[in-house]
Amino acid sequence: MTQRGWTLFIALSVIWGTPYLFIRIAVDYVEPSVMVALRVGLAAALLLPVALMRGQFRGIRRYLPWIGLFALVEITGPFLMLGYAETQLTSSTTALLIAGVPIVAAVLARSLGLDRRLGGMRVLGLAVGLSGVAILVGLDVPGDQWWAVGAAAVTVVGYALGPIIISTRLAEAPALAVITLALAANTVLYAPIAWVQRPTTPVPASAWWSIVILGVLCTAIAFLIFFALVAEVGPSRMTVITFLNPAVAVFLGIVILSEPITWGLVLGFPLVLLGSYLATRPERNPAGVIEDTPHP
Repeated sequence: MTQRGWTLFIALSVIWGTPYLFIRIAVDYVEPSVMVALRVGLAAALLLPVALMRGQFRGIRRYLPWIGLFALVEITGPFLMLGYAETQLTSSTTALLIAGVPIVAAVLARSLGLDRRLGGMRVLGLAVGLSGVAILVGLDVPGDQWWAVGAAAVTVVGYALGPIIISTRLAEAPALAVITLALAANTVLYAPIAWVQRPTTPVPASAWWSIVILGVLCTAIAFLIFFALVAEVGPSRMTVITFLNPAVAVFLGIVILSEPITWGLVLGFPLVLLGSYLATRPERNPAGVIEDTPHP
């Protein structure tokens, strides 16, 4: 990986390790739909003038169907489901469930014919990672919170599909236009829902500031880095940011929210990360290597 790639990787890993904390704070006082609407609306409002000034929307029409699909799988479902998951699960547990993204991405890449590599070591990685998720869920999630795990699973699939769509169908599209339109579309979608579910009691400043940070740093700025990282290292390697951001999320959850250090975290966390590494590591055999670069 180049120096630029490492810089983007570290920046996005840290930035996307923080949303779990801010989402957990926000959904204690507002509905997840309200949080999502304000988050994407703020980000769209910040990016739209920049995209217009740079002429990013020229020739974008032919990409609109794929932008719509990207908006659906990367934002519409995952942002809402992540918020609902954190109404029941701790930010630490949620982050570790989302750490399964590289495992799902490896399976999807294989299923879609984008990566023919699925040797014994990668299969072992899938098994190890899934066992870590099973331990985490089995030890830390009560039976009445399984729907929250399901919501997190929807998020995992969406986050795994997003980079694939960017790499295969939107590689030549202006990145700023793509993410601005995706955010704007979700703003329009969620605005009426958020209005109906708007809070009727006072909301503390901590919740509002959490939503502002989610919109500005964790969405607007993070997505710009996200597109740059996919272009630099490819969709499969890009998802490896989930090796670091769960650690950031767990640290913040324990230190700021006083979340407990559970056996599920202690035993499941290393297995999920090890499985993700093994499932996405490059093949040693040059004959089996397919470059993780955008495909036409």
